[in-house]
Amino acid sequence: MYDVIGDIHGCFREFEALTKKLGYEWDSGLPVHPAGRKLAFVGDLTDRGPESLRVAELVWRLVVEQGDAHYSPGNHCNKLYRFFLGRKVQTTHGLETTVAEYEALGRREQKTIQHKFIQLYEQAPLYTLLDNGKLVVCHAGIREDYIGKINKKVETFVLYGDITGAKHPDGRPVRRDWAKQYTGKAWIVYGHTPVGEPRFINHTVNIDTGAVFGGKLTALRYPEMETVSVPSSMPFVAEKFQPIED
Repeated sequence: MYDVIGDIHGCFREFEALTKKLGYEWDSGLPVHPAGRKLAFVGDLTDRGPESLRVAELVWRLVVEQGDAHYSPGNHCNKLYRFFLGRKVQTTHGLETTVAEYEALGRREQKTIQHKFIQLYEQAPLYTLLDNGKLVVCHAGIREDYIGKINKKVETFVLYGDITGAKHPDGRPVRRDWAKQYTGKAWIVYGHTPVGEPRFINHTVNIDTGAVFGGKLTALRYPEMETVSVPSSMPFVAEKFQPIED
């Protein structure tokens, strides 16, 4: 039994509220479900929201330290990982908020969170297969013929979606609606593209309901296939909830 959490983007308060609504108890400082349900994350833990590093550290504790949850990275996770490795990345599109949090820390705290996030990222599978492959948790989705494969094409698809190579005027990549063509039997649970409500199409569910843009933070309960959401405390940004192009 799993509870798959959509893109958190540093919205720690919403994450805490959502897990409590799902029945998790925080007595130990970590969300633990009395019935043994496990959390799974679709990535994009950080950027834009107010408490990105707190979210990252908590997920590290759950996944790496406790071995009690599942995480696959998103494109924002990938960019933060590269920043922590010292590679040249642009601190834009939300990364600047996480970097500001990081730079406000003391040197020892910086080294600690840097080490933890690198460890979390490097141990994470590109996508997570659960329930004997009947459930696939990934960031931006995955084509049926990509399941079971790991290569650069699969990585690009999982992190960014089915991009066409074209860009919108604001720099966002144009993406095809891959879920309309999905015919697999495994459930694909993903995020990446904010939608007003959880989107069920074929055997896919988009649970990124734009928490960091003033929407909601959403979880999918599996195998029940029920969604549970909490409202965001962030300002609502209507233009961020945009449809995928055909």
